[in-house]
Amino acid sequence: MREVGGLVGRDAAFRMLLESMTHPPSVALVEGEPGIGKTTLVHAAAQAVRGDRTVLLGHCHQLREPFPYGPVFEALRDLMDRLPGHGRLNPVTGALRGHLPELTDVLPAAPMPLTDPGAERHRLFRAVHELLAAAGPTVLVVEDLHWADDGTQDLLRFLRRRPPEGLALVLTYRSQDLPATGPPLGPSYRHSPEATSVVISLEPLDAHDVGALAATLLDRPALPPGFVTRLHERTSGIPFLVEEVVRSLGDDREPEALERAGVPRLLRESMTERLARLSPAALGAVRAAAVLRLPVGEPQLAAVAGDAGGLVEALRLGVLHEYRDGRYGFRHALAQEAVYDTIPGPDRRLAHERAVAALAAVDPPPLVQLTFHARRSGDTAAWLRYGAAAAARAAAMGDTPLAVEVLEEMLADPELPGSEQVALVLTLGRLALAGLSYPRVIRLLKHLLTDDRLSRDLRGEARLSLGLMLFGQGGDVIAGRSAILAAVEELGDRPLAARGLAALAMPGWGAESLPTREKWMARAEELVATADDAELEAAVRGNRAALAMSVGSPDSAALAATLPATDPSAAVRRQVARAYCNLYDLAVTLGRYTEAEEYGRQVRTLAEETGAFFPAHLAQGVTLRVELMTGRWDGLAARAAAAIEAMEESPVAAMEAHFVLGRLALASGEWAEAAERLRAAGLDDPDARYLPLVLAAWGGFIELLLARGEAGRAVAEAGRAVARLSATGVWVWGDQLVPPAVSALLQTGRVAEATELASRFAEGTGEETAPSAAAAVELARGTIEAAEFRHEAAAAHFALARATYAAMPQPYAAARAGEAEAGARLGMGDRTAAAAALAEAAERFATLGATRDAARCRHQLRGFGVATPAVRRRATGVLSPREREVARLVALGRTNKEIAEVLFLSRRTVETHVATLLRKLGVRSRTEIVVPADDPAGTTGA
Repeated sequence: MREVGGLVGRDAAFRMLLESMTHPPSVALVEGEPGIGKTTLVHAAAQAVRGDRTVLLGHCHQLREPFPYGPVFEALRDLMDRLPGHGRLNPVTGALRGHLPELTDVLPAAPMPLTDPGAERHRLFRAVHELLAAAGPTVLVVEDLHWADDGTQDLLRFLRRRPPEGLALVLTYRSQDLPATGPPLGPSYRHSPEATSVVISLEPLDAHDVGALAATLLDRPALPPGFVTRLHERTSGIPFLVEEVVRSLGDDREPEALERAGVPRLLRESMTERLARLSPAALGAVRAAAVLRLPVGEPQLAAVAGDAGGLVEALRLGVLHEYRDGRYGFRHALAQEAVYDTIPGPDRRLAHERAVAALAAVDPPPLVQLTFHARRSGDTAAWLRYGAAAAARAAAMGDTPLAVEVLEEMLADPELPGSEQVALVLTLGRLALAGLSYPRVIRLLKHLLTDDRLSRDLRGEARLSLGLMLFGQGGDVIAGRSAILAAVEELGDRPLAARGLAALAMPGWGAESLPTREKWMARAEELVATADDAELEAAVRGNRAALAMSVGSPDSAALAATLPATDPSAAVRRQVARAYCNLYDLAVTLGRYTEAEEYGRQVRTLAEETGAFFPAHLAQGVTLRVELMTGRWDGLAARAAAAIEAMEESPVAAMEAHFVLGRLALASGEWAEAAERLRAAGLDDPDARYLPLVLAAWGGFIELLLARGEAGRAVAEAGRAVARLSATGVWVWGDQLVPPAVSALLQTGRVAEATELASRFAEGTGEETAPSAAAAVELARGTIEAAEFRHEAAAAHFALARATYAAMPQPYAAARAGEAEAGARLGMGDRTAAAAALAEAAERFATLGATRDAARCRHQLRGFGVATPAVRRRATGVLSPREREVARLVALGRTNKEIAEVLFLSRRTVETHVATLLRKLGVRSRTEIVVPADDPAGTTGA
C-alpha cells in the first residue's frame, strides 16, 4: 500500500510539500479538481511540521464580499502567541491595527493615513511582510485560491516576490475554476529567484490506491478485487467520493453491494444515504448549512434551521465540519451542493428567507450573499436592492470583476423584470468598459437598443457604452465610431456627450483631420465644465493629455501630471489608468521611452488597484513594442506568440504582438512570416485599425517589398500610406514609414517626390518633441543626399540619425543608420571609416539576432576586402551561429537559393552548410531538421 501519514497514493506529493514547508522561503501551489484531496494533503503536511513552526490557515470563499485581503487577515489572527511583546515590532505593522483587532495588544500605534491609495496599499503589504517576518518560521496556507479577490492575489504576489526569510507559502486551487487562463496568481505572477517554487498537481487515484483507501477507511487489511474495481469505476478515483461511498455502506464487501445499497457513482446519492441516518434536528442543521453555503456561526445556523440543537450530532457524524472561530459548514463544496439538492423547494425558499433576515443583521451586511438568498427566497425587490448595492460596493472598492459578475448573473436570470433591465444594463456597460468581459455586454446593449420605448437620453447612454466597447475591447472601429457619433447626437447638450466627443478626438482612429479632432475635444471640455462629475472630468482630461501626446506636444507631460491618480474614487482612478495606457502607447510611438516606462508602471499599478483590466491588457501589448524598439529581443518572439494566444479575445491588443513578430521576421529574412504578421498588425484593414501601428507596419511592408526587389509595389504602398498619414496631419507618426517610402521613391527615379516627402515630414515634425521622428528626418535626408551622390552630406545626416537612435535607445534603427553611414563614407573614398562603421553595424545586428541584416553587412565587408567581424552571440550546442541560421531557414522550408539570398552567401556555401548540418545532427534529409531552440539541446533532428 502506498500510504504516507494517513494519505493513500500521495507519498511523492507529501514529500514535495513537506520539503517546501521546511525549506523557506518557498511557495507550493497545490492544484486539483474538487474532492481530489488538496486540503487533506495540506493539513497532513501542516500537522507534520507544526511542532517547530507556526501554521496559519486562511480560506477564500465562493460567495465572497468585497473585502480585500480577507483570507490572509483571517490567517494572521492566530499569530498572537508567536509575536514579540509590545514595542518590539516594526512600526509599519501598526497599519494592521484596524484589520487585526485580535493583535491590538502587541501591534504598534497606527501610522497617519496616506493620501495616495497606492502608497497606503504598499504600506499595508509591508506591514503584513514585517509581521510574518517577526513570527519566525511560518507556514501560511491559503485554500481555494480560485475564489480569491484581486486584493488577496496582489498581496500574495507581493509576499511571493519579497518573501520573509522564514515564510513557506502554500496555496491550493482548482485550475479549472481560475478566473482566467495563466498562472493561479494572475498574469502578473512570476517565479521569484529568492524563493523555491513547486507545483503539486493531484490526480485521481488508480484502482490499487482506491482499494487501499477503502481498506484503510474500513480498517481491513484488504478488500475483494471485484469490489475495488467496481468502486474505482463508480468514484473515478476521487478520494472524497471514495470516502463518502464507503461510509454509506454496511458490512457487505461484494461488488454487488454497491448496487444493492443503492449507492450511485456520484456524491448526491451517497449524501442521501447519510442524511437518512440523521435525527430531524441534525437534518435541519445540515440543511441550513447547505442553504447558507459558507461556514457560519452558530447564531446564523440556528436562525436558518430554527434550532441548532442538532449541530452536535451533525458534527459527530462527520456531515458538518467545525472551522476556526466557531464557524460550521461542510468540509467540501460538493457535499453542500449534494445536500442542497435534497431539500424540497418550499423548504428551500423559506430557509433562504430566514437566511436573508439573519445576514441582514450582520454589520456590514454581506451584500453578495444577501443577493443570492433574496433571489432564491423569491423576494424580487430585495434581490434587486441587494444586487445593485453589492455591485456598487464592489466597484467602489476596485473589485470590478465581482461587480460585473453580480450584474451579469442578475441580467441572465429569466425572472428579472423587464422594467429593471435598462438600469442594470447601463450600469454594467459603464463597468465593463474597464474590464475584459465584453462580448455578453455588447449583446445586451444591442438588444436594449432594439426597444423602441427607450427614451432618447437612455438610448444615447446605451449607444455610447456600446460604441466605446466596440471601439476598444471589440476592435470594431467602424461600428464603434458610428455608434459613438450617433450617441453624441442623441445626447445633445448632456455632459455625458463629452465622453463620446473626447473618444472621437483621439487621432489614432478614423480619417478626420487634426483640426476636427481639436474641435471635438474643445466641445467635450465645454460640456464637462457644466457637470459635477469627477469620473467624466477625469475621462476628458485624460484624453486631452493623450491628444497632446499624440502630436508630440511639449505640453503633454504637464497635462498628464494633472490627472487625479490619487483620487479616492476607484471610478475616477480607472479613467486615469485608461489615460496612462494611452500615454504609454503614444510615448512609445514618439520614442520617449523613459517617459513611457513610467506611464506603463503607473497604468499597471492603477489597474491592479481599481480593476481596470482592459488598460492593463493593452499595456502588455505596448510593452512588447517597447522591447522590440529598445533592443530587448532575447525571447521576444516567444513572448509575443504567447501574448497572441492570451489576447485571442482582444484583437486590438493582439495587433501589437503581430507587429513585433512581423518586424522580427523581417530582420531575419522570413518574408512570408513577416508579410502575414504585418498584415495582421493592421494592414488587412488600415481604415479600421489603430493608425500609429498601421503606419509602422506599412513601413515594414515597404521594406519587405524593397528587399524582394519589388520597387514598383513598394511605391504603390508608400503612396497609400503617406496619403493616410498626410490626411490625419500627425506627421510624428511617420517615423517608421517615411524613410522606407523615400527609399522606394528614389529606387524608381522619383527624386523630386522623395525630396518633397522628406520636406513635408521635416516641416510636420519640427516643433514637436518626438525623438524617433527627428531621427527619421535625418535618415530620410541622408538617403536623398546619398542618392544624389552628395556623400559627405549624407554621412553627416546618417551619423546624426545614428546618434539620435542610439540615445533613445533604438539599437536596431541605430545599426541601420550606421550601415547607411558606412555606405556614404565608402562613397567618400574613406574605406577605413566605412569598414569600421559597417563592422560596428554588423556586430549590433548580430547581437540583436537580426540575421539578414548582419549577413548583409558581412557580405559588404567581404566585397571590399575587409575581414568579417566575429559574431559574439553565444554558440549553441554542436552548431556554430552561422549553421544555426542556416538550420532555421532550412526548417522553415527555404531552398538553398533562397537561403543564399537571405544570408548573402553563395549557393555552394549554403550547400556545404546543409551537408554539415545533416552530418552533425545525424539526420538523412533536410526535412528532418527542425527550427533550432534557444537552449543547447534544441537543435536536433526531428
